[in-house]
Amino acid sequence: MSQDFTIGFADDDIEQNKTISLFAYILFFIPLLAAKESKFARFHANQGLILFLFAVIISIVSSVIPILGWFIIGPLGSLFVVALAVLGIINAVGGKAKQLPLIGNFELLK
Repeated sequence: MSQDFTIGFADDDIEQNKTISLFAYILFFIPLLAAKESKFARFHANQGLILFLFAVIISIVSSVIPILGWFIIGPLGSLFVVALAVLGIINAVGGKAKQLPLIGNFELLK
């Protein structure tokens, strides 16, 4: 289950940085550059970085394991990454600071 940390962020920070936070799920570093002082944008940049690293791991694993990786792990992993990215974008635009399911409980960016 993913935790919701929305209550820990200022309402004006959320309102001002909703749009820029959605870019964290496309290129995680964009909110870090565009909204340096925003804790809300940093939260989503962290989630985007975790998602990016997860996608890299899925890619490596699916390319190393013949047949199973190519036809099962790769496609299902990619579909899972896309679903998490969409969920993250929905959360960011909706002004929510929810962790991504299964992978979002790591904090790589402080």
